[in-house]
Amino acid sequence: MVEVGGNSKPPVCKLLNFGKIKYEQKKKAHQSKKKQHVIKIKEIRVRPSIGENDLMTKVNQGRKFLLEGNKLKVTIMFRGRELSRVDLGMDVLERIVEMLEDISEIEKQTDLEGRRMNVVLSQK
Repeated sequence: MVEVGGNSKPPVCKLLNFGKIKYEQKKKAHQSKKKQHVIKIKEIRVRPSIGENDLMTKVNQGRKFLLEGNKLKVTIMFRGRELSRVDLGMDVLERIVEMLEDISEIEKQTDLEGRRMNVVLSQK
């Protein structure tokens, strides 16, 4: 028994199959979830002393992630004495952004956070 009109006098009640109502609510929730689009963040990690061919491989991988509709997080990792030459890491990061600027735009630029430097790119 389910109360339909609780504010009226006398209150109106109805006999219903509670299992059926529960099933319909579950089905409606599943349908609304199906239409949602979840944006994933994919990450590529590079070092400041990365070689040219390795950099091209990482950029191509990042391009594939962006074309799939994901966001791309590019992380430069510094180890040991590399931390004293942050400008080399910035150069690598700028090169990556420049290579991907035809299909992406910078969403979030960050400075040095500990031993990492990040930039988040999203599809144009």
